[in-house]
Amino acid sequence: MLLTGIFMNHRMFFLLLAAIHWSTPAQAAADPTQLTLASIFTAEEFKDEKIEAMQWSKKGGYYFTLESPGKDKEGKDKEGKNLVRYDAATGSQTIIASAQVLTPKGEKKPLSVDSFEFSKDESLVLLFANTQKVWRKNTRGDYWLLHVAKGTLRKLGGDAAPASLMFAKFSPDGSRVAYVHENNLHVQSLADMKISKVTADGSSTLLNGGSDWVNEEELELRDCFRWSPDGERLLFWQFNTQDVKRFTLVNQADGRYPSLTTFPYPKAGEKNSATRLGVVSAAGGEVTWLAVPGDPREHYLPHAEWTLDGKTVLLQQFNRLQNRLHVMRADPATGSTQIILTEKDEAWVDNVNKIRWIGDDFLWLSERSGWRHAYRVTMAGVVTPVTKGEFDVINVKHADAKSGWLYFSASPSNATQRYLYRISLKGGEPQRLSPADQPGTHSYDITEDAQLAVHTHSSAVSPPVIQLVSLPDHKTIRVLESQSKLREKLAALKLPKVEFLRVDIGNGISCDALCITAQDFDKSRKYPLLMHVYGEPAGQTVRDAWSGQGALWHWMLAQQGYVVASVDTRGTPGPRGRDWRKSIHLKLGILNSKEEAAATKALLERFTFLDRQRVGIWGWSGGGSSSLDAIFRYPDLYQTAMAVAPVPDRQLYDSIYEERYMGLPKDKTEGYRLGSPITHAAGLKGNLLIVHGTGDDNVHYQGTEKLINELVAQNKRFTVMPYPNRDHAINTGNGTQRHLYELMTGYLHQNLPVN
Repeated sequence: MLLTGIFMNHRMFFLLLAAIHWSTPAQAAADPTQLTLASIFTAEEFKDEKIEAMQWSKKGGYYFTLESPGKDKEGKDKEGKNLVRYDAATGSQTIIASAQVLTPKGEKKPLSVDSFEFSKDESLVLLFANTQKVWRKNTRGDYWLLHVAKGTLRKLGGDAAPASLMFAKFSPDGSRVAYVHENNLHVQSLADMKISKVTADGSSTLLNGGSDWVNEEELELRDCFRWSPDGERLLFWQFNTQDVKRFTLVNQADGRYPSLTTFPYPKAGEKNSATRLGVVSAAGGEVTWLAVPGDPREHYLPHAEWTLDGKTVLLQQFNRLQNRLHVMRADPATGSTQIILTEKDEAWVDNVNKIRWIGDDFLWLSERSGWRHAYRVTMAGVVTPVTKGEFDVINVKHADAKSGWLYFSASPSNATQRYLYRISLKGGEPQRLSPADQPGTHSYDITEDAQLAVHTHSSAVSPPVIQLVSLPDHKTIRVLESQSKLREKLAALKLPKVEFLRVDIGNGISCDALCITAQDFDKSRKYPLLMHVYGEPAGQTVRDAWSGQGALWHWMLAQQGYVVASVDTRGTPGPRGRDWRKSIHLKLGILNSKEEAAATKALLERFTFLDRQRVGIWGWSGGGSSSLDAIFRYPDLYQTAMAVAPVPDRQLYDSIYEERYMGLPKDKTEGYRLGSPITHAAGLKGNLLIVHGTGDDNVHYQGTEKLINELVAQNKRFTVMPYPNRDHAINTGNGTQRHLYELMTGYLHQNLPVN
C-alpha cells in the first residue's frame, strides 16, 4: 500500500491513498461457482448482450439496425458495421449498406457509426460517427450522408473541424440538413452541398441550438432546435451564459503542467443563463423571439414544439422554484404568447411532459389527483382525464391517435416492477398487456401504428430477454436476444438468494426493500449487514430488474458472507403516489437519512442473524451523500460507510436540482445547513471511505475537499481515494472500474469483516 499526505497525532491520522490493493478472500478465485472481481469487471464474463442502435421503419413492418459484418479468415471480428433492414414478420434481412460501403473514399477503415437517421422516404441516411463525449453523452461528432440506392457517402459540414457538428437532422422533405456548429445553426442543401449560416451571433457564451451544462444535466435539453413542418423555419433555444459563474476542473495527470477546463455552472442560488426561444427562417435572417414573460434568468424552458400544422408553437415555462409550470401557445410570426394551462404543486412539478400530440390536442401528465395520471388537453386549455384511480402512470410509451389508444407503463400493486398497459384515449378501464406469468420489469419500443414492439423483460435475478412482439396480443414473433451464454454462466454459479420484502418503519410507513443472502446461508450465524442506498428523488435502488455489474458485485459480497440490503424510503420516485414522492420537499438529507436509519433498525430487529456491531452503508452520488448522512447522523448504528462522488454541501450542487427540492438558499438557509452532510461531520465515529473523481463535472471534487477540511478540523480519522481526472461515473482509464470495486471490497473486509 502506498500512502501519501499522512497526517498523524496521538488520536488520528488521515490517509490520502494514491494506489491501493486490498486483499480479498483467496478461495474465491479458485472456486468456479463463486463470482470474482476479475470475472465481473476485467474479463466481463457476465456481461449481458445488447442490441445495437435500432430504428423502426417509417413505412412500417421493418426495422433497421447495425450489425457486425462477421469474422475474417483468421477468426477475428471484421471492422465496422453493416446497416441492415429486417422484415419484422419473417426475420429476413437485407444489407442496406455494408461496412465496405460505409468506408469513406481514401480511407482504409469503415466509419465507427454510433447512430443513424433515415429521411422520410428512406432514400437517404444520416450517419453519426467519430463521436465525442460532451458531458453525459456523445453529442459531438461527424455526420455523413449515405445515398442508399447509389451506395455513396458524403461528409457534411464543409471544412468544419473533425467531430465538431451536433444534432444534425433532415428537413421534413429530406432536401436539407440542419445542425449546430460552433454554437450557431447551419443548414446544408443536399443538392449542391451549399451551407447557409442561419444564426451568426453564437459564441463561447451565446449558445444557439444547443444547451448549457445545467439544462442538459437536469432537464435533458441537448438537441435544442426543431424544423417547422413545412421546412421553412427553425424553432430554437438560445442560452446566454455570460454572467454565469464559471467552474474549473484541473487535470494534473495528462501532462507536465496542469490543464484547465472551465465552464458555466450555476450552483444553488447563483445566477442562471438567460434562456429564450426564437423562430428564424431556414435561410437565415432576423429572429422572432417568443414573448415569454418574466426574467429569462429566472425561468426554465424545458419543452417546445411546433403544432402539426406549423401555425403555432407550444412551449412550457417553469418558474425558478419549479413549482409552477405554464403551458403557452405562441404565434411564430409575431412572437406573442398566451397561457393555456398552468400546473402547480406545493413542492415541485416533475419535468415529465415531453410534448405528445393527439391530433390537435396534446397529452399531459399531472399529479393533481394525488396520483400521476394522463389527461388530454385542447389548445384552448380544456383538460379531460384519460386515466383515473389509485395508481401512477409511470411514463407514456405511445399515444396512438389514429386507433385511439394510449400505451403506458404502470405497476399498481408493486412499486418495484413495471408493466405495459393501454387505455382508450376516451377513458375507461386500462388493460394490462405484459404477460401475467412474467413478473419483473418490462420496457417497450413501439411502432408508430402500435402493431409491433421490441419488448425487453428482466428481473432482479434474470438478465434481459429481448423479443419482437405483436400488440395488443403480446405474441412473440421472434427472440432477438436470449442471453443464452450469460444464463449458462449464471447457472454454473452458486447464486445468492434475492428476496423482496416490505419494511415497516413506523407511523404507518412501509418501504420496499430487497435482501441478498448466500445460497448456503446459515441463520444460526451472525452476518455483517451492508446497506446500499440512494435515497433522493432521482432514483430507486429497489427494482425487480436486471442491473448488471453492480448487482453482480452485491451477489459476490453475499457469497463472501455479507447480507446486502436496500430500502426505498419516501422521496424516492417509486409509483406510490404524489405524497410519497413529494414528502421529502425541503428535507433532502433530513427525512431520507432518518427513514433509512429506521429501516436499518427494523431489519436488525426482524432478522436475528444480522450483527448489530457490523453494519455498513454505501452509495454513489446522492447515495454517497446519504452514506455520509448515515454515518455522521447515526454513528451508533453504522460502523462503516463508503461514499462515492457525494455532495457534502448542498449549496455546492447545481441550481436546478437543489432548488427544485430545497428552495433557494437565501430563503431556506437552515434547511440547506441541516440537509448537508458536512454540517454533521463531527458525529463521525466509525470507518469512512470517500471516493471521488477529480474531473467530475457534475458533483465536483471541491465538495470532498471541503469535507476533508471539516473532518481534519474535527480531528476525525477517515480514508479518501481520489481518481485523477475521472468523471462522475469513474469508469474511464485503464483498470479504473476494477480498481474501484477492489478498493471497496477490501475496505469492507478490513472494516466490516466476515467472521
